[in-house]
Amino acid sequence: MKKAKAPEQVNKKSEQRAIQKARDRARTARWDLNIAIFLFAVLIIIIILLFQGIALEIVAPIAVVGLAMVWLVGWRQGGQLYERFLEEELAKLEFERSRKIEVTIEEAVQKALRERWH
Repeated sequence: MKKAKAPEQVNKKSEQRAIQKARDRARTARWDLNIAIFLFAVLIIIIILLFQGIALEIVAPIAVVGLAMVWLVGWRQGGQLYERFLEEELAKLEFERSRKIEVTIEEAVQKALRERWH
């Protein structure tokens, strides 16, 4: 009975590691060059508006909207990357499992052949 639970627990732990790895990769890749350029553009627009003498009551909401857009785009991109990275990690995990099965089958065939010839 314990032998049946052990592979299931190993598979669950492997899947949890794959999910965590995908989440970490997505978290780090969320803030890429496109978002940095967009954030820099928002900063430039705010500086230009302030130097033009536009009232702070107008510039502040523009800055807040710009920062909210940066956060929203980063959040959306992070979600998309997480989905993609999760698929990649689960595909790797499935490949490793199938490879282990193939190796086990190959070992069984070789053992049977050795027993047959000896």
